Formats: sequence, structure tokens, C-alpha cells
Amino acid sequence: MASICFYFHVHQPYRLRRYSIFDSESNYFWDYKNREILHKVGQKCYLPANQTLLDLIRQHDGRFKVAFSVTGVILDQMAEYLPEVLDSFIELAQTGCVEFVAETYYHSLAFLYSRDEFAVQVDMQRKRLRETFGYEPTVFRNTELIYNNDLAQFVAQMGFRGILAEGADHILGYRSPAYLYHPPKCRDLVVMLKHYRLSDDIAFRFGNRAWPEWPMTAEKFSRWVNQVNGNGYTVNLFMDYETFGEHQWADTGIFDFMRKLPEEVFSQTENDFVTPREAIDRYEVSGEFDVPHMISWADTERDLSAWLGNAMQSNALHELYRLEADVKASGDPEILRDWRMLQISDHFYYMCTKYFEDGDVHKYFNPYESPYDSYINFMNVLDNLRARVKQAASTSGRIPARRPRRVTPNVRQ
Repeated sequence: MASICFYFHVHQPYRLRRYSIFDSESNYFWDYKNREILHKVGQKCYLPANQTLLDLIRQHDGRFKVAFSVTGVILDQMAEYLPEVLDSFIELAQTGCVEFVAETYYHSLAFLYSRDEFAVQVDMQRKRLRETFGYEPTVFRNTELIYNNDLAQFVAQMGFRGILAEGADHILGYRSPAYLYHPPKCRDLVVMLKHYRLSDDIAFRFGNRAWPEWPMTAEKFSRWVNQVNGNGYTVNLFMDYETFGEHQWADTGIFDFMRKLPEEVFSQTENDFVTPREAIDRYEVSGEFDVPHMISWADTERDLSAWLGNAMQSNALHELYRLEADVKASGDPEILRDWRMLQISDHFYYMCTKYFEDGDVHKYFNPYESPYDSYINFMNVLDNLRARVKQAASTSGRIPARRPRRVTPNVRQ
């Protein structure tokens, strides 16, 4: 028996508007562009994909199941810019066939710099999922599947039963990502690993006519899934939700593929679909997944270099988190929210200068002409925020903290 676990990540950042060093306004975010992109993605991906999933759940009497992680910032944008998309997610939630996975509210890198801030953002996201979908998550995924042993132990202490991670070859060796694993010395947490080859067949290669396996069909893919029988339990297909209709346009046949896939999977003996929580309940853990250094699902390196690969990114992150104590001491909710919005990992992703073998994904929805433009714009905004924090301290009579020592990531990378 092979179970497919579909997990879709739903996120769009609040992009910054063009902000010069002479700008003094505190409205940092590009409302027009954020609204425009959400409408575009909503019409091409979210609405048709949600309807497809809803139809499949009904067609197969609840045997078709999926999981989502939906960031707090995309929920905020849906509510503000396109409420019909939010309603369609709520309708999916009401089927009982959708699991919502927890993550950080602001899709941030907070775990690397501030465990306290990380915990706050996870709790914020948990609360938002309860309020929006009536769902209490028991499984966690960190931003961009960033993971190591320290994170696993921290998440276990927060009460989660499972965590999602990348099935990186250099960690697994000969073993299969289709089994469940425990972190070292952390028996209360189950790790589910992305089957990146089969996931990327859909997310990256589906519409590529130069791919030797093109065209992908539901029948062919279900046979590949069935081959896992005897060497694993779950085929964990983790991908950005924008795969459907945006990264892979509708004319590639991606929606037709999804409509046909469940029937083909069910035709293969006892194969089925599960959510992460169901997989954890059903299957035994098969071994230990020991990750002392950070991994992620980004690019071919599967490391942190997409966000911490150059001096600009490192400097921007260090300067941002140096403000934490003073921001929180200011007592100003607008300053606190802006500081958290600047933690959205996309800001640092746009500063990446690498060459990318996984396609030009770093340019997707990127509003900047170059990584250097992104860095300058971000630092101009951060400088204004720093001035607002100083002004808040002056107004309240509080003495700002002395400039702290350099903030460094508090985990091994």
C-alpha cells in the first residue's frame, strides 16, 4: 500500500514599495502591486485549484485528501484584497478532508535569530488557523522547510506531533523519503520527508517538453507512486500551491492531470491519499533522521544560501533582528507589525545572487531589477523604522538599549 500525501504551501509576501533614502513616510508596502499579484494568482491558481480539489473530494466521497500551510500574511491579503479566495479555502476546510499545517505567521527566518520571536509567530499562526478554519494544527513546517535537529526539539516542546522536512539525499543516503522518521533524542516527534523527485516532476518538470518523460499523465504518475510499495509507506508530494495554473499554466494540462490522478491512484490495489496527521497515526517510524546542520527545500543545494548566501542578505538580517529589543520595548503596535512584516523571508530571497539550476524561480514575482536594488530598498525602509523606534523611545522617555553586539544565527548551518 502506498499513500500519497499532498501538501501545498500558500504564500505571497507584502512587497515593499520603492523607498528612497529621502523618504520619510511609514507606509512601506506596495499596496497596488500586492493587490495586483494576488488577483492574478487568485484567478489563475487559487480559485480554479480550490474548485478542482473540492470537486475531487466530493467525487471520491472524501477519500481524496490534501494538506495546506497558509501563511498569516497571505490570509491577511485574501481578507483585504480577494475575500472570495478566502471563502473558497474555508469551503475546503469544511469538507473535513483538508489538514492545515502550522508555520510562522510572517513566513520568517525567526528561528535562526530569535527563538522567542519564532515561538510568538507560531502561536499567532495557530490562533489564526483556529479563528479562520476552526482547525487546531498538530503538524508543523518551518519556512521553506528549513530544518535541523535543534528545530525539531524546539517544535516538539511546543506540542507538535509531526514536522515536515526535505528528503535530502546527503542526509538519507540509501534510505527512502517514503518512510517516517524520528529526530535524534526526540521520540515524541515524527518527521515526514518530501519526495523531491516526484514532487519536482509536477512542480518543475510537468510542462517541460524537453523532459524525456513528457507528457506527464495521471496513469504514468500513479505507476511511479505504486513502485514505492515495498520500499516505503507515503509519497510526500510537497510543493508551492502556485504550481497549479501559475508556475505550470493551465494549458500545460496541469488541472486535467489533477482531476484524473485520484482515480488512477485508487485503481492501483489499495493505494490512497492521506494527510500528514493521518500518516503519523497510521504508519510506524522506521528510523532516525539526524540533521545537525540546516537544510531546506530551496534550489539544488538544499541549504540556507538562498537567504544567507551573500553579504547583503546577512547584513540586512543582522540589522533587522538587532532592533528586536527596542521594537518590543516601544509598545507601539504599528512599529511591531512593520518590523515583523520586514521579517518575511521573500525580502532576503530577492537579494540572492546565485545562479539557479532549478529554473529562474528567484525572479518569480520579484519586483526588483537586481538583488542590489532589493538590498538598498530594504535598508532604506529599515533605516526609517529604526528612526521611528528611536522617536518612540524619546517620546516615552525610555533610554534606548545600547547598540548590541552583532546578532548571528543561533543554530548550526
